[in-house]
Amino acid sequence: MRGRICSALIALTAAAAFAAPPATQTITVQVVDGRTGDKLTPDNIEIRADRDRTVHTEWVKLNGDGTATVTLPAKVTAISVHASYDNSTEYYINCDVSRQKDVSQDTWFPVTDVLSQGLVMPSECGRARNAKDMKIEAKPGEFVLLVRKRGLMDRVGEMR
Repeated sequence: MRGRICSALIALTAAAAFAAPPATQTITVQVVDGRTGDKLTPDNIEIRADRDRTVHTEWVKLNGDGTATVTLPAKVTAISVHASYDNSTEYYINCDVSRQKDVSQDTWFPVTDVLSQGLVMPSECGRARNAKDMKIEAKPGEFVLLVRKRGLMDRVGEMR
């Protein structure tokens, strides 16, 4: 009798494990210079989720090759990504907003798009207007963050 009960419990546990939705979603973030197409190794990557201002660095694991593995809760539907350099004292400017007055604003990217087909951030940096001109592609599960370092004109604008 005990054997049957134990077997039934194991079967139910296994069925529940297969039926349960995934507890997390994992994506890979690659930081790329939006002007040159060179891969960069950031000091830190910050993730915000679902239009919330809370920064989640605890979801990020920096890898030795310059990429980051980001483990998101299953309920997250959109992310905003920022990266830092100079021992995390300076933030890169994301290339999708680099020509706007407020370069610190967040752009939200659908997690389903990143997971299903990969996503390369749009670019306003440099002469190459899009990542295809620089031959940058993303595979499913990859997010390519195009950035540039802050320049003198960015600092002048911040002083106003």
